[in-house]
Amino acid sequence: MPEVDILIIGAGPAGLSAAGYAARSGRSAMALDKLSPGGQLLTIDEIENYPGVSSVSGFKLAEDMQKQAEGFGASVDFSEVFSVGKRGECDFSVKTDSGEIKAKAIIIATGASHRHLGAKGEEEYQGRGVSYCATCDGPFFRGKDAVVVGGGDTALTDAIYLSKICSSVTVVHRRNEFRAQKALQQKLLKTPNIKTKLSHNVVEAIGDGKKITGARLENGEIIDCSALFIFVGIIPNSGIFSNLVELDSAGFIKTDRKMETSVKGIFAAGDVRDTVFRQVATAASDGAIAAHWANEYITESEKN
Repeated sequence: MPEVDILIIGAGPAGLSAAGYAARSGRSAMALDKLSPGGQLLTIDEIENYPGVSSVSGFKLAEDMQKQAEGFGASVDFSEVFSVGKRGECDFSVKTDSGEIKAKAIIIATGASHRHLGAKGEEEYQGRGVSYCATCDGPFFRGKDAVVVGGGDTALTDAIYLSKICSSVTVVHRRNEFRAQKALQQKLLKTPNIKTKLSHNVVEAIGDGKKITGARLENGEIIDCSALFIFVGIIPNSGIFSNLVELDSAGFIKTDRKMETSVKGIFAAGDVRDTVFRQVATAASDGAIAAHWANEYITESEKN
């Protein structure tokens, strides 16, 4: 059975950051991902708001983060994790599709998935006008028209944010009233370049083959736009850990300030944990913190 000090499950920005910091601390570190390393970075065409980097593609940033982690001595492998369990007092056993791995500490960095509308053209134009993050992609549509789908706090907060960048913002919500806080609703309705369309659904992202040009509603109406921002929720990739660590009501993993979960020796970082802000920078920060305290946990365990 292969053995490693710190095993990181997930190789997005949180996982790759954790792998690098864990290796730099002198620990053997391995990051596992069932897909290509990078996580949601691989769906982002261009990133402008990562500290110290003026502009970079998500693929390039993921590639650089992997090379850096491996340069520090970490390994990044393709494996799907099926379960995590205790093995004795301090060790953990992780079952994967390529075998079982023993680890002294675990960092869960499996991220979260944006809930999709299922609209025609949504997948085709993702990263080419269809977006799930206003702070990531909003600045690319400065002075243009945008459509926001959703009625919760995130949808309205980001619509207000986009109104300061875009020429106009149309908020489409399938219900006849918003679910967001009243204060947000009032602010939204007072913003002059925001229009609302309640009791409507976006059924298609229309495009010219290169980028989107509009959003079609179920009644046939087409709203001309250069960007379609979808905020209908995110789903944490925490399912296999639901009987292992404590989750909140939405399924996100609860952690303390050290990123430690309800189980000693198991940490969580990035979008999979209960946090108030989800960005590449915050995920990388989580990973660094989790790796630091995972190393401390092992150090303390070795004294006993």
